[in-house]
Amino acid sequence: MKNLTAIFILTILLQGMALKAQETWSLQQCIDYAIENNIQIKQQQLSVNYQENQLNQSRFDRLPSFNGQIGNNYNFGRSLTYQNTYENTNSVSVSGGLGADLTLWNGSTLKNAIRQRELDLKASIQDMQKAKDDLMLTIAALYLEILFAEELSLIDENQMEVTRQQISRTRQLVDAGSVARGALLEIEAQLAREELQFVNSQNRTQLSYLNLYQLLELPMSKSFRIEKPLLPDLHTGSVNYNSLEIFRNAIQTRPEILAAQLRVESARSQLDQAKGARLPRLSFGANYYNNYNDNYTEAIDNNPLNRRVIPVGSQLKNNQRYGFGFTLNVPVFNKFQVRTGISNAELQIMDYEYRLQNNRNVLQKDIEQAYTNALAALKRFISSEKAVEASEEAFRYAEEKYNVGMVTTVEYNQMKNNLTAAQSQLLQSKYEYIFRSKILDFYNGIPIKL
Repeated sequence: MKNLTAIFILTILLQGMALKAQETWSLQQCIDYAIENNIQIKQQQLSVNYQENQLNQSRFDRLPSFNGQIGNNYNFGRSLTYQNTYENTNSVSVSGGLGADLTLWNGSTLKNAIRQRELDLKASIQDMQKAKDDLMLTIAALYLEILFAEELSLIDENQMEVTRQQISRTRQLVDAGSVARGALLEIEAQLAREELQFVNSQNRTQLSYLNLYQLLELPMSKSFRIEKPLLPDLHTGSVNYNSLEIFRNAIQTRPEILAAQLRVESARSQLDQAKGARLPRLSFGANYYNNYNDNYTEAIDNNPLNRRVIPVGSQLKNNQRYGFGFTLNVPVFNKFQVRTGISNAELQIMDYEYRLQNNRNVLQKDIEQAYTNALAALKRFISSEKAVEASEEAFRYAEEKYNVGMVTTVEYNQMKNNLTAAQSQLLQSKYEYIFRSKILDFYNGIPIKL
């Protein structure tokens, strides 16, 4: 038993020395690091960048298209000569041209496409904000879980200290013959159980830290201890607003609601584009063409028998063609593609409207649950506080009676265990209320702070 206790104390001392050597992070530092390094946030940023590219492209679609082409052909076999006869000749020809096209009007499809991409970009930004909000809530929960585990370890440590003092007093009573040796063995067994409970509390704390490290995508070579903030006084705590008031504020600011609303508007712009396909399209086009062939010849000094290849410059001057014009494309029948596109766009609007309503329902449910849980946690805290006061008084009375031999070791340990359980319940209700109230503040537009 002595060796086990020595090893236990040495382990705790080494852990304490290691903890002191680590840096301390606040809740805000954890949030900032996570937002900068979290993979899901980075993926959401890529989605925002993609929507930015889509928006830019829809704006560029208003610009004219301008393209050039050039071709080089090798011709073999019989061909028509200047003498209007056929003979075997080989030739090389080069041709090229430039073309431009500009859409003047297409039923406002381009304008509606730009509008849709703008809404999609805004919705994507809200999606990224929602991912950040979810990450912040999770970090806050893990942060409070660590604080809870550390305070629970402190309770266990204090209980061990009380038990050690009681062992010292019991040993004196045993030596004096006032108490049987079995009482000392029983309370030493109680200390062993409390040491095991303390080790479990320490392991819980380390596991909570591990969960936080993993959420932050923290390298294995890096670690920290959390900062212990000044927590609010729950004796004056109350839920100052109701769930309906919070919901009314939340639907105006929550990113998941704003994103759903933006996608409804985006779907309506998509419907306008689909309807625009029923209207005529007016475009302007211009082109330039030229070519050269080494088989094109001309007479020298008006002698048809004496010929030469027409120079490149002359051919390019004589062969050039250019023109421009307007094109009006009037849709008449396109295998019902336009009608199907309009119908699909209307269905898309209905789908996004259902999603918006579902998001509102989920948000209202989450707020009502958080509100109910906060009230319940506050009531449990008040009740647990009274239970702790009663348990402390009962334990103090039992300790006095135990010291004079009026209660057994089993009864003394039972009172002590009741006090520990009451303290643990008080601690749990305290942190649950803090977390639930922070969720309500968050839904109400108040940043998470400890």
